[in-house]
Amino acid sequence: MVVPKQNKSHKARITEASKVSRTLYYIKFKPETVFESKPGQFVSIFCPDHTLRRPFSIASLENNEIGVLFKKKGSGTEYIAGLKTGDTIDFLGALGNGFKFDINKKSLLIGAGVGVAPVYYLQTEIQNAGGNSRLIAGFMSKDEIPSNLSFDEVCTNDGTFGLKGSILDYVEQEIETYKPDVIYSCGPHIVLQKISETSQKYNIPCYVALEKVMACSIGVCRGCVIKLQKNGKIVNASVCQDGPVFKGDEIVWQ
Repeated sequence: MVVPKQNKSHKARITEASKVSRTLYYIKFKPETVFESKPGQFVSIFCPDHTLRRPFSIASLENNEIGVLFKKKGSGTEYIAGLKTGDTIDFLGALGNGFKFDINKKSLLIGAGVGVAPVYYLQTEIQNAGGNSRLIAGFMSKDEIPSNLSFDEVCTNDGTFGLKGSILDYVEQEIETYKPDVIYSCGPHIVLQKISETSQKYNIPCYVALEKVMACSIGVCRGCVIKLQKNGKIVNASVCQDGPVFKGDEIVWQ
């Protein structure tokens, strides 16, 4: 029996579009066909007059509506931030490899900035499956916290909401208090590196969704290559195709 390959190219209609914090935007869109994904996977949206699509982690998938959280950085994301309810878009997805979880294990989820998107989706899936998870999120200040998402704990660098300080200041405390069996995280490079190092110190498996500038998003251009250590050898891997989720202790952090 031949299993048909899922169509990666989609047309969709915007069902929700809003600015949810000082720096973050959130859109929902509903494809014309049934869409399937796993937490940690991403979509790549076409922007008119731009050669390259823009990749975004999936933050939610409910009733065939995909949610995406993003920051406006350039002309491509400016176009997407300007989309209105009823507009149509063209996108590829679901792309990459996502998180795998076991509902019998306690999961500590850590998200920093826009990196909260895939771990928020992951927590939704874990909870829907009856698993045990805790999600902590870190932002620079209160006005950067997305108003449409909720977290078990929040810390802000300037102390304007929740715990004061970097999310990295609280990782060991969370580990010692919550005692997780596994850690999942997404955020800036330095945050993921430190979380990976801390998880190794406590001998806890850690999986990270890397944030990386991508060009083609399908593994052709090799513009998002990183180095992994596997079986005593250093090998190359594409974040868009082999990831974006990797085991933290296999990444050669540079």
